Amino acid sequence: MLSRLRKWTLTSTAVLLTVAGVTGATSPEVGAVAPVAVVDGSTTYQPIDGFGFSEHFGRAAIMNGSQGLSARHQREILDLLLSRSTGAGLSILRLGIDSGIQPTDPGGPDATPAYVWDGYDKGQVWLARQAKAYGVNRFYADAWTAPGYMKTNGTDGDGGTLCGLAGASCASGDWRTAYANYLVRYAEFYGEAGIPVTDLGFTNEPDWTATYDSMRLTPAQAVEFTKVLGPVANSAGYQVACCDSFGWNQQKAYSSAIEADPTARGLVATHTGHNYASAVDGPLPTRKRTWMSEWSPNGTTWNENWDDGSGYDGFTVAAAVHDALTKGNTSGYVYWYGASTGATRGLIQMDGDGYHVSKRLWALANYSRFIRPGATRIAATAPDADLKLSAFRNADGTVTVVALNAATSASQVAFSLPNTGIATGTATPYLTDATHNTAEQPALAVDGGSLTATVPARSLVTYTIM
Repeated sequence: MLSRLRKWTLTSTAVLLTVAGVTGATSPEVGAVAPVAVVDGSTTYQPIDGFGFSEHFGRAAIMNGSQGLSARHQREILDLLLSRSTGAGLSILRLGIDSGIQPTDPGGPDATPAYVWDGYDKGQVWLARQAKAYGVNRFYADAWTAPGYMKTNGTDGDGGTLCGLAGASCASGDWRTAYANYLVRYAEFYGEAGIPVTDLGFTNEPDWTATYDSMRLTPAQAVEFTKVLGPVANSAGYQVACCDSFGWNQQKAYSSAIEADPTARGLVATHTGHNYASAVDGPLPTRKRTWMSEWSPNGTTWNENWDDGSGYDGFTVAAAVHDALTKGNTSGYVYWYGASTGATRGLIQMDGDGYHVSKRLWALANYSRFIRPGATRIAATAPDADLKLSAFRNADGTVTVVALNAATSASQVAFSLPNTGIATGTATPYLTDATHNTAEQPALAVDGGSLTATVPARSLVTYTIM
């Protein structure tokens, strides 16, 4: 989305510890009883695939130095986005497919394809290799549009529909199979470059017409093309994702249509929706995995603040991630730009050989660094509505609890940890607020399967428990 560019694991110990000046927590009054929050490992929800970002439309090339970014700053930005010790530890890279691998009509849909591959793909191949070196193994390749000559309007931008779909007849013929092969060939080029594309999408915001790369598809047309692409993609080893609608409620129509068709239902592995036209307010109508696959908050200027009420500060992003995980039961959360230029709502702003970091990065990092692919969300019940809790059991047995305090005062909470398998142990808090950036705090002791903690006002704390 170009024109509409468009969070805690548990603190522990049965006795409340004072960490004032470090985490902003304070001891309760003598005899005070803290409200109880329950983290129950016996109730499980969705599996977690990961958290990610994109650098489509040439942003990867900028990161690679095309506008003067030095190697040192390049590495610092990569660390901020991908490092599990000092950055966000993002684990999904969304790749943007455009018409670059076959920019001109080969002579019709039945002609031998005239593919072109430069091994760079506007910097995305370089970035994917960097991400892989950090441990990323989930690569989602998604097309904004079919090449213009395959569409009813003859150009990459301004919408148009894939020729051959119901209601989209073209003098040039039926391009459905050619487009399916085109998408698979793109993924294969990445495989040949050592990047294993795992997920393949054929549309981005099919219900939005943009002047840049865009293509319109109705839910029925998305179902129709799924049945063309699905067998080809699956036989090549790629999972199909659909449909990246520009709003979460709007995506429900696409997911419903896919679920209503027994063939399409079996071919789509992941249902994907965006957060622009409507925010995540509940699950999509499918039992398949779902991803919030693109969003950045609206705003008119570059903003580095944590909590300023602008609607595109760090706190806003933390709340949106919480809602996607707990209301939408999403398995994946893919932010839009990791790093961009100008008045970006990305996580990082690149400026020649300089860069700036927004609190949006650290809001996401409090989730993405500690909730790892293969984790499962478990029940977390908060004692009041202002304390937004989510909890996860990672594949290594550690438990992560994320607490977002929306109140203007600190919240003292007694955590009970039934059925988590952790009766004694340690919990390490990581704090993000106006003056902390996913900052590690002193480790605490878990005793008797419970602990008491204070979550500072308007802050995000992640507790990792083992």
